[in-house]
Amino acid sequence: MTSSRYVVEAALAQRDPKVIASLMPKWEWFYDHYFRTRTDGWHHVPQQALFVGSHNGGLAAPDLLMLMVDWFRRFGYERPMYGLMHTKVWQGNPDVGHLAGQCGAIPAQPKYAIAALQRGASVLVFPGGAQDVFRPHRQRHQIELMGRTGFIKLALREQVPIVPVISSGAHDTFIVLEDCYEQVKWLNQQGMLPWFKGVDPEVFPIYIGLPWGIGIGPIPHIPWPNQIHTRICPPIVFERTGRDAAKDRRYVQQCYDHVVSQMQYHLTQLVAIH
Repeated sequence: MTSSRYVVEAALAQRDPKVIASLMPKWEWFYDHYFRTRTDGWHHVPQQALFVGSHNGGLAAPDLLMLMVDWFRRFGYERPMYGLMHTKVWQGNPDVGHLAGQCGAIPAQPKYAIAALQRGASVLVFPGGAQDVFRPHRQRHQIELMGRTGFIKLALREQVPIVPVISSGAHDTFIVLEDCYEQVKWLNQQGMLPWFKGVDPEVFPIYIGLPWGIGIGPIPHIPWPNQIHTRICPPIVFERTGRDAAKDRRYVQQCYDHVVSQMQYHLTQLVAIH
């Protein structure tokens, strides 16, 4: 086994159902009482899929955690769902990265996602990343995947359906006033922000939230107890799949546009009932 293959297999093997089970009582309290979560559409879930979501709620991302609580309740701890997470989680705090790995998180790199799918597991990805999770509050009902098509190529290559996941309420657990990334990037390039030397924060939000009152920058916060409603959408099965389809840029873009339009349609429908 090559060293790269060993690293990937080791990351997948970190997932520990016993650790997940030990944490579930705490997560379920937040699910039932703090966020009063509602989730529907679970009848759409196939045996295996690439779940694609729109991120909400800053670094706390409560919709992600509440989705996983529902998954474990319905399918138990043994049926694997791996979630792609930014590699900075492991680089910044190894202990947090280790715990995330035990709960099913793997680095957001193609080789990890491919290995998980080839094992027969499902994978959860939020393509919009930091820009999506910190998008301004006025855009909370907009799907923003930042034009990133890697997840489309992944689904086509591994011939798995895409199951969109959308939610309402999680982006109301704090209020992003504006993203000042471009201004901060310029100041950084001018050498006026020495603490950011050599670092690109990707986003630089100004938001209202706990415990800071006014939060500046992509820093953690405590989400307000706002109700979250998540919906699992019908699977999207593409006509063409395989490596050749994944290499066809025009077709990949068509598939991306279709997924975004479907997610936006279902999010608009969900918001309309609240």
